[in-house]
Amino acid sequence: MPGPVLSRRYGMAAITICVILHAVPSSAKVLGTVGRTYPIAEKDAIAELQDRASQIDWKRMYSRIRPENYRPENMKDLPRARKDRSFTVDMTYTLDADIPDGKGGVLYPAGYTFNPLDYVPFDKTIVVINGSDPEQVSWFAGSKYKGKPDVMLLITNGSAIDLQKQLKQPVYFSNQAIVNRFNVSAVPSVIRRKDRLMEVDEVALRHLQKAAEAR
Repeated sequence: MPGPVLSRRYGMAAITICVILHAVPSSAKVLGTVGRTYPIAEKDAIAELQDRASQIDWKRMYSRIRPENYRPENMKDLPRARKDRSFTVDMTYTLDADIPDGKGGVLYPAGYTFNPLDYVPFDKTIVVINGSDPEQVSWFAGSKYKGKPDVMLLITNGSAIDLQKQLKQPVYFSNQAIVNRFNVSAVPSVIRRKDRLMEVDEVALRHLQKAAEAR
């Protein structure tokens, strides 16, 4: 599990630093003064390391590397949906470079246009929420999407690990590419396939809460 592994790594790192800064070999001997000596102009290297180590907030550093605090750099935080909005997204894609066939030729040339939904079945429903918003998390927990194997829960903010423990189901991070591809501008959003298009429903939270209560 990542938590214990990171804890062990942090502990070992702390022990190693202490050993480097403070340990003295038991077999060390005083050899006396050899040759002419000069005063040290620069601060002793060990003392320098000790000073720098004492200035580090180890608790804060450790909290940053804890798995539950991990956030991808390309996450896109989104505002709450203020009103219900539904729209479709055309998944048609145009190649910007040639796709080689592995035999010295071209399988698909640059400019070739295709719709991936014509070739890859997609029967998943994607739900996107702000995982740091308790009301959105509460809505999802009481909705028809909770616990369904064909539902993927994506978060634009919050801790995926904490939510997985709370909801007892996989939780994934959304990112800039996903948000842009589906033109999502507010959350909660529900994304599903509709024929050769993808349909996106951005739903106002009040409406979702009432719908969840009615179920």
